[in-house]
Amino acid sequence: MIRVGLGYDLHRLIEGRKLILGGVVFDFEKGEDGHSDGDVLFHAITDALLGAAGLGDIGSYFPPEDMKWKNADSAELLRTVWHDIQAAGWHLVNLDCVVKLERPKFLPRRREVIESIASVLGAAPNQIFVKAKTGEKLPPVGTSEAVEAQAVCLLEK
Repeated sequence: MIRVGLGYDLHRLIEGRKLILGGVVFDFEKGEDGHSDGDVLFHAITDALLGAAGLGDIGSYFPPEDMKWKNADSAELLRTVWHDIQAAGWHLVNLDCVVKLERPKFLPRRREVIESIASVLGAAPNQIFVKAKTGEKLPPVGTSEAVEAQAVCLLEK
């Protein structure tokens, strides 16, 4: 059996927070405003994997009203979910992601982000791809008010 999952996340960018994408901290004057560390890419990946496995979504696993998840490491949240997905018999075929941000430039750090994702999932880097798009100066992404991520995965059992 094969199943496809789709994940999406959007976070406002604010001063005083780190910008984290796929577990990699980017040098930027703003970061994601979120209950956890705000890593939109890990959040989108988490939702894609959960959706494909039919196990819920990130909000049902880690409710934002629950203070134990305040400032949580999104890599750990993804590891927890991935463990449950694997325990249910699913294996990753591939993962394809898009990050939308105007600044900073993503391309120089792409390989590092792919390797970070692969490490969390125990996957080969060639099973994962991440590309970036700008917001073409249109709000909210193009004016650096927000960052978004989308992820699609293929799981097999």
